[in-house]
Amino acid sequence: MLFFCRGVLVVFTCLFTTFLCAADNVDVSDPEQLWIATPLTKEKSFTLGIEGPACDRQGNVYAVCYEKDQTIGKIAPNGKGELWVTLTNASAGNGIVFDKSGLMYVADYGAHNVLQIDPKTKEIKVFVHEPKMNQPNDLAIGPDDVLWASDPNWTAGTGQVWRIGRDAKVTLVAEKMGTTNGIDVSPDGKILYVNESVQRNVWAFDIQSNGTLANKRLLKQFPDHGFDGMRCDVEGNLFITRYGKGTVAVLSPKGEVLREIDVLGESPSNLCFGGPDGRTVYVTEVKKQRLVQFRVEKPGLSWQRLQKHEPSASNDKSPK
Repeated sequence: MLFFCRGVLVVFTCLFTTFLCAADNVDVSDPEQLWIATPLTKEKSFTLGIEGPACDRQGNVYAVCYEKDQTIGKIAPNGKGELWVTLTNASAGNGIVFDKSGLMYVADYGAHNVLQIDPKTKEIKVFVHEPKMNQPNDLAIGPDDVLWASDPNWTAGTGQVWRIGRDAKVTLVAEKMGTTNGIDVSPDGKILYVNESVQRNVWAFDIQSNGTLANKRLLKQFPDHGFDGMRCDVEGNLFITRYGKGTVAVLSPKGEVLREIDVLGESPSNLCFGGPDGRTVYVTEVKKQRLVQFRVEKPGLSWQRLQKHEPSASNDKSPK
């Protein structure tokens, strides 16, 4: 009799829980809500120049213009932030990436540099200076630690792309493009993706063994709204911030739009993957000057690459 009563109690409890979940439209088969954006930081915790962002191995998010311009902020996964470093002279940061050893690289559009920062010491160095750059805007890094920089000329509505080798050699690899902005490298390291903000094109190039680009082809053109930052997940899907529309579009390697995510503000400028499993997307949003976050199905490519390589004994080695 006691067993029967306990069985009835268990069944009743399960039915009651199911009823509550149904009443609240909760999917009991999904332990977490995917593709739903929530704020990570308070509004106006950044200036209107909020950009970046990038995650370190520990899951901290770094983004530029925290509290004031010419800074980089460090935001913990719980949303607690601090002013991490302040840039000097004419330097102004934009896109950020980490290499395998954990060194940070920052597109410095103010002084035509790519900066290198050692997170352990916060020492800031000029990794490359290229006067011919309009303004290095966003960065991508391949599995070989080679950097790629988008370089728009907003006034002329044109742009170009630079390759920055591990020996710090800078090479112009694509020119006479539209306003080049978001940029990333495919999981196999063989394709470079570049988008154009004003023209709303997403281009794909084959990366040749000698570091040049070939076979430029249009992956997707969108009919409206601008583009900004762009990052790949581990399956090669492109996550693209749609500036002015307030969404992040997910584009397959074949150019199919898989979904769009509302990011709670009309002006998302860039994004990165992080969190404990690489499945949290962090978005810098200009209108409300804050970071937002949402969960996804697959980890980010840059997060996976970083996790696969342990930090070296000394972080004093620059890419060669």
